[in-house]
Amino acid sequence: MRVDDPLGLKQAHNNKSYKERLVMRNKIVIAIVMFCMLLATSAFAATSARVLDAEVDDTLDTFRKTVSNADDILGKAKAVLIFPSVIKAGIAFGGEYGEGALRIGGRSVEYYSTVAGSFGFQLGVQKKSLIIIFLESNALENFRNSSGWKAGVDGSIALVKVGVGGTLDTDNIKEPIISFVLGQKGLMYNLTLEGSKFNKLLVSK
Repeated sequence: MRVDDPLGLKQAHNNKSYKERLVMRNKIVIAIVMFCMLLATSAFAATSARVLDAEVDDTLDTFRKTVSNADDILGKAKAVLIFPSVIKAGIAFGGEYGEGALRIGGRSVEYYSTVAGSFGFQLGVQKKSLIIIFLESNALENFRNSSGWKAGVDGSIALVKVGVGGTLDTDNIKEPIISFVLGQKGLMYNLTLEGSKFNKLLVSK
């Protein structure tokens, strides 16, 4: 114990402040999870089309900088679904939510939300970007005609790994729907999209 604090009052105060901050952070996380679940039941987007499209453009630029031959696979796509920001939050259970645009020929034709739940120990908030590429017309048609498309049930989404130097082997991709996940440190691989649900959104201009 320090000589200038014989009763340990400073340490007790610091411990109390830490506990208060931890409680406040947990409350914020819970609020975020509940907000995500609330948004998941709504057909209306929280973001305008103008703002969302600008964020989509930024995400595609980041994707091109991360994958050196990204335009090769984008050129083969029937459509690309881009979620600039998918937020995941949780404590004992978690939820994630994001809004994105479906682009065909470089133009946004529809807007979607993605939502997923998870169980197990987790604490905090994480953010990622999601890029889903449709390489076959039938897969795209089934997705667009569904009323709540669920990965792993209505179809599969393959998470693609990039080779050395950030190069993608486009010739060996056979799956009808593939995806890339961008985190703060680059591409992410240690996750799955199974169970994620996608719904059409009504977006204001």
